[in-house]
Amino acid sequence: MAAPVRSREQHVLDDCQETIGYRFLRPELLRAALTHTSSANSRQASNERMEFLGDSVLGLVTCEQLYGRFPEYQEGDLTKVKSVVVSRKTCADFSRTLKLGEYLFLGKGLLQNGEMPPNLLADVFEALVAAIFFDGGYDVAKEFVLKFIGPEIERVAQEALGSNSKSQLQQVAQREFGSTPRYVILDEQGPDHDKCFKIAAEIDGQQYEPVWGRNKKEAEIKAAMNALAEIEGQPTPFPVSG
Repeated sequence: MAAPVRSREQHVLDDCQETIGYRFLRPELLRAALTHTSSANSRQASNERMEFLGDSVLGLVTCEQLYGRFPEYQEGDLTKVKSVVVSRKTCADFSRTLKLGEYLFLGKGLLQNGEMPPNLLADVFEALVAAIFFDGGYDVAKEFVLKFIGPEIERVAQEALGSNSKSQLQQVAQREFGSTPRYVILDEQGPDHDKCFKIAAEIDGQQYEPVWGRNKKEAEIKAAMNALAEIEGQPTPFPVSG
């Protein structure tokens, strides 16, 4: 007997579940999460309500992580970090990573020039979080969310650490050497749109161990940390050869 032919809707739902790495017990929840108001019979049948809940689930998981990750931060600081980690832009980026735009059920003529608006992408990611929450519970939704916000939280933490390191190096340089640090580009590699840089911190003519970074900002942060370690007589955290 021939296998039954899948409908376009079933094909979309199956492909989406394969992409996101989660198989729904109730696929109708995924269908609702992927349904934009332009293709729904009513606003109640669209993903708007799920988007509302997903935003809250996403916020709870993020706040829980930040609360434990930054015990020294006050409410205002935690709020600032949260606004970066789960901004509309980052949600749209998460959606692009999962190619959710390819699975959205949209009304005809909604897209202009074939481009998916960032707000639609952010909305569908939040709706997807809600669908997983309804289908598998909080722990399952949390595990899914952490795949995305985990690296974002780490990035923000590293940037905070880096900003502190550059500030600390400036204070040490002024106190110990009466000078201000410079960051010297020693080498760069890669195409213009994706260059990496080899940079060293220099204080009063003394150049400290250089380091490679995926961009100038990252390289300067690591170079500052190397310089601080050398000044304090500690092993450099980012040794580099060549």
